[in-house]
Amino acid sequence: MPTMPSVSRLNAPVSMVMAGIVVLASLIVTMSFGAADIGLRDVAASLCNALGGDCQVAPITERIVLELRMPRALLALLCGAGLALAGAVLQTVTRNPLADPYLFGISSGASFGAVIVIAAIGAGESVVSQYGMSFGAFAGSALSVLLVISLAGSGVQIERMLLAGVAVSFMFSAGTSLVLYASSPEAAASLLFWTLGSFASASWNKLLVPGAIIVLCLLIFIAYSRPLRAVLAGDESARALGVEVNRLRVGMLLLSSLMTATLVANCGGIGFVGLMVPHIVRRFTYRRSRHLFLACAVFGGIFMLWVDVLARVLVAHSELPVGVITAAIGSLFFLIVLKRRSWLEHA
Repeated sequence: MPTMPSVSRLNAPVSMVMAGIVVLASLIVTMSFGAADIGLRDVAASLCNALGGDCQVAPITERIVLELRMPRALLALLCGAGLALAGAVLQTVTRNPLADPYLFGISSGASFGAVIVIAAIGAGESVVSQYGMSFGAFAGSALSVLLVISLAGSGVQIERMLLAGVAVSFMFSAGTSLVLYASSPEAAASLLFWTLGSFASASWNKLLVPGAIIVLCLLIFIAYSRPLRAVLAGDESARALGVEVNRLRVGMLLLSSLMTATLVANCGGIGFVGLMVPHIVRRFTYRRSRHLFLACAVFGGIFMLWVDVLARVLVAHSELPVGVITAAIGSLFFLIVLKRRSWLEHA
């Protein structure tokens, strides 16, 4: 039977060019959606002026595109890429297709740390608030990773690690709920909307840190793609090839927690992306492909761009939390997957 050509069979430069075109086209098109009626021509003219050109466009339109919609689109792109990348790495090092930042308590720990900072000093555009949220989120996510590793026992057993991650996730979620309950009604409403995920507070000064961290982590994951692929064959097989499995696993967990914490601090809690995107990408590429991580980052970014569009256009004169949409899509996706597997088992 003929099989679908995989991304790993394509020439690497061709794949990169195609991915770049799709990402650029998605960025431009998604910036034309919003409360203000701005078409693709106005978006293109605004970008032309930003690059030093002299295109005709209303000043208010150019300001909306460059100062509001473009930072938001870039933050959504980074968020989707980082969460999908973290999910792909966690699924690789644990050899579990259900692993993602939420399953290991990384997102819950990051949300708990960030919520404590918000409740203590408030959310805002100040440097103290932004870096305080990032530090709180990373401290919470790092604490969750350390708890999971310590509860996993000697040798970092994968089965116990997954169970420990679920327990730690519920523990931090309970802590977040307690902070929300103890806050004032106004603060609780703001915190609740933030924990569900949103890109509404995106700005240019919020892009540098997550962008640098995600690019750095992506390069590290690609550099370690061979030992990571060896782990898929089993711990004993990887050790026979000279891979220090436990050290690699812990390092990948910490890097994934760093990415997740940075994104949670800037975007709030957004689930199912790291769980769903790697499954979709593996339908078009080999599981052991060296292009898997890059493909997950690209597709995750594109996916999140269009999810953000849905969040802004589904309800007139209002904006839905991004996390609600990803949860709805993700749960439906896995119901379909489970149903198809049930059909195959009874066929």
